[in-house]
Amino acid sequence: MKILPTVEKEFPSDRDVKASIIWLHGLGADGNDFAPIVPQLNLTMDFGVRFIFPHAPSIPVTINNGYVMPAWYDIKQIDVEQRTDADIHADVEQLRESAMWVHNLIDREIERGISSEKIIVAGFSQGGAVSFEAALTYSKPLAGIMALSTYFATSNTIHINPIHQSVPILICHGALDPVVPESLGKKSLSTLEELGFEVGYHSYPMEHAVCPEEIEDIGSWISKILNDS
Repeated sequence: MKILPTVEKEFPSDRDVKASIIWLHGLGADGNDFAPIVPQLNLTMDFGVRFIFPHAPSIPVTINNGYVMPAWYDIKQIDVEQRTDADIHADVEQLRESAMWVHNLIDREIERGISSEKIIVAGFSQGGAVSFEAALTYSKPLAGIMALSTYFATSNTIHINPIHQSVPILICHGALDPVVPESLGKKSLSTLEELGFEVGYHSYPMEHAVCPEEIEDIGSWISKILNDS
């Protein structure tokens, strides 16, 4: 079983860990990218949470002239029409392989004593696309899915496990995002709703990033999901 290298933070550090969040970074970043956000989430549970930030392998990325960088999968092309619609051509096989690595991380958390129903899978941009695939195809129920500034790359090919039909999903996106237009976030929302999922959606006046208001909303959502699960 391949286990990706990770950055881990347990928060608060003085409480027993009873939940885990596996949080995937975006293209060209690494597992350190979102680790500093953890204390800003202001979580309200009476137990600890293990945050796991895996590092993607470095591979050539076609849209960046084949430059080798951390990536969950290759992106062949991005077609954007007037910044209101977009089509991102992803290497689906590589994306699915990354999703299997996330499954391995979930399995390891279960082996470490965490219930699958206390595990959230999250991701930003490329990491969010992998999170949709990984979480919705996993073999056991999960606590939730958090997708930030991302898109549902495998919506037409995914084989969703019916066990996740009631899984809580949060989508957050920047209204000014020039990298992954918000139209893709809204498309993910409509696709998931058509499939019968209940999805929370937040839009912010930001580009391809995170903002303080979003961090506050994420923290509130995580606290509610893990307290209720």
